[in-house]
Amino acid sequence: MNWLFKEEPTHYSYDDLAKDKKTSWSGVRNPLAQKHLRSVRKGDLVFYYHTGDEKAIVGVMKATGDAYPDPADKSGKLYAVDVAPVEKLGRPVTLAEIKADRRFTEFPLTRISRLSVMPVSATEWKLIEQLSRKG
Repeated sequence: MNWLFKEEPTHYSYDDLAKDKKTSWSGVRNPLAQKHLRSVRKGDLVFYYHTGDEKAIVGVMKATGDAYPDPADKSGKLYAVDVAPVEKLGRPVTLAEIKADRRFTEFPLTRISRLSVMPVSATEWKLIEQLSRKG
């Protein structure tokens, strides 16, 4: 399965991840985003999306293990997943670019844009990779 995770780059950017070599993705509160996060398995690929002013997919990460209960969550309801950088995209693929492309009408990023963890179909993944190599 492929995913997209969102983060504000001023909080933790793809470059921060590349420097750290790994991180635990936690702090996700939205119930639907948590449902998706719980489904992440070791080896899954994840697009890293910068929110805020950038609004663009900037890199690829890989889940280094299955999702697990977030040790910082006393309720036991929240999950986290460990990720490591794979590569920065050749160029960022912006939300505006994705929204302007009819092939992405069913992509959760265009429909539920505030969701911080979402699935990415194999077709959507391939299209985003192609867009990152253009221009």
